[in-house]
This record gives sequence, C-alpha cells and structure tokens, in this order.
Amino acid sequence: MQALKSEEMSRLQLVEREEIDEEEDLFEAIDKLTAHGINAGDVKKLQDAGIYTCNGLMMHTKKNLTGIKGLSEAKVDKICEAAEKLVNFGYITGSDALLKRKAVVKITTGSQALDELLGGGIETMQITEAFGEFRCGKTQLAHTLCVSTQLPTSMKGGNGKVAYIDTEGTFRPDRIVPIAERFGMDPGAVLDNIIYARAYTYEHQYNLLLGLAAKMAEEPFRLLIVDSVIALFRVDFTGRGELADRQQKLAQMLSRLTKIAEEFNVAVYMTNQVIADPGGGVFISDPKKPAGGHVLAHAATVRLMFRKGKGEQRVCKVFDAPNLPESEAIFQITGGGIADAKD
Repeated sequence: MQALKSEEMSRLQLVEREEIDEEEDLFEAIDKLTAHGINAGDVKKLQDAGIYTCNGLMMHTKKNLTGIKGLSEAKVDKICEAAEKLVNFGYITGSDALLKRKAVVKITTGSQALDELLGGGIETMQITEAFGEFRCGKTQLAHTLCVSTQLPTSMKGGNGKVAYIDTEGTFRPDRIVPIAERFGMDPGAVLDNIIYARAYTYEHQYNLLLGLAAKMAEEPFRLLIVDSVIALFRVDFTGRGELADRQQKLAQMLSRLTKIAEEFNVAVYMTNQVIADPGGGVFISDPKKPAGGHVLAHAATVRLMFRKGKGEQRVCKVFDAPNLPESEAIFQITGGGIADAKD
C-alpha cells in the first residue's frame, strides 16, 4: 500500500514537473549573452562570480561587476547593454505586476490554522522571518517545510527542492523521516532533495549563498532556509564599536537573500533570535524584541512572532506583513512536524 502510494506520488510529481517545464522561464540564463556579442570567456567570469542569470546580473551595480577580475568598465557596459535587451527591468503596468504575482507559489506549513493566518502558506519571492525565544517551534517549522515544499502544487506544496543553511547545528535528518511518512512520501527521496550546509562564520554563510545561484539555475528549488540568520553575526562582531560594520555586512547578506527569492522564485524562510529589551517599559509583559535591528526589520517581507502556549502548543502572531492582518494562530508540534492544535 505504502509502495503504491509513493509510486503514485512520484507520478504526480512528474506530471507537475512537465507542467512547470511548459511554463515560461522565470529567468534568462547568462549563456544567452553570447548570442548578443559577449565573449564566452567573459560569461565564464560572471559565472565564477556567482552570476548565472541575466536577472541576477541586473541586480548588481556596475561597481560590483568591475570588481570581478578581468572585467573592464567598457566590458561591463557592453554586458549590461546586452542583458537589458534580454530582460525588461523598467516600468511595467499594475496588470502585468498582477500577472507576475501568479507565479508565486504558496507552501503549506502543515497546519491549516497557520496556513490561513499566512494567506495560504509560506510564499515564494519573499522573505518570511520567524522570531521568538528557544523551543517555540521555529526550527520545527523549518523541518516541516523541508518536506511540504516537495509535495506537488495540487497538494499545497512547492514541487521543488530545498536548500538549508544551518548556523546553529540544529538540522536533524532523522527528524525529516517521520514528517515525510506523515505526508505519505518516501523519506529517502525527500532527504535526497534537500541540500544542506553548516556555516561557521558570517563570511562562510555569505559564500554559501553565492554558491547557491549555480545550483538554483540548474535545478528546481522552491525553498531556502537560513536557521538562524543572525547567530554568526552576534558571535563574529562584538561590542558597540563593531555594530555599524555588523549591520552593513548583515544588510549585504539580506540583500542577497532578497535577490535569490526574486531571481529564482524561491521562498526564503529565516529564523531569528530575540534580545532582552530593558527599555521596553513597565507596561510590556514580555520585554523581548527581535535581534538585527532596523536592517533586518526592513528586509523581511513577513515577520512572524512565535511564543510558547500550553504543553506542546505554540502561538504564531503576524508581527509585520504588507498583505496580512495582525492576527494569531495556534498550532502544535507533533512527531510528524507542525500540525493543527488539538483542543
């Protein structure tokens, strides 16, 4: 019965894949520049610098591009001119923007209440940030999303692979197994579709993001998890003297995450830590605020605040979102991942 189910699932996924292949490509490969008079050697230099699509190229400043070894200002101008012919980076109408939004995929969290709170699930092309103290379900949601992203779109999944950057050493592949079984999927196949990296310094974390472009240009990824986004910055930069430098480097990394989300139609889910807020005032019962300051607050599209409920129950509150009302949902952590709370 289980074998039949997984066979049916893989057939479902194949059908979905074919449908996706028929769709118009979301990005133009950087190789297409050769047809517009750009030297193949220069295209290779761009790829070595982590630029694999024309969309990605247009997201870099000319100052950045001239910093690539072997690219002069004249060459960069010529490359940008050719890329502009392939990609429209100017104004579009509101109707076109609405059509573009149709490409957005909503990935189920495993809990119907949480999905409803998020307007259908975790969205691609945006950054979703979850913050809260330890043991309130942030990493559990990350593990559940690792599996639900691989479900076909007809089952509220993303029908794609997952990239996981772990800065705290909390990824557990054995945790994926019962979650995959709950969704009726083959645990081995699910684990094969997750690429995982453990980051030890903020520079390592940034370089891992640069290396992702090559993989995402070749394979259908739908989710990037960074757990947690701030941990290494809090370790590698200490004291007020290094705060400005830390925020600058953090801003560059968050900008990279935003570009990945939009360039490859990927959902970015990042977890964040909290800090004590002694200036929070007497009237605030829980004087904690998310780490990362304004830089992180502006980068995240949707900010979710997690807190503990009774027993295994957790409460998720929409802290900030452009299209969602400020509301709450209760969910539960189970053996099979995130699920609806039982009364």
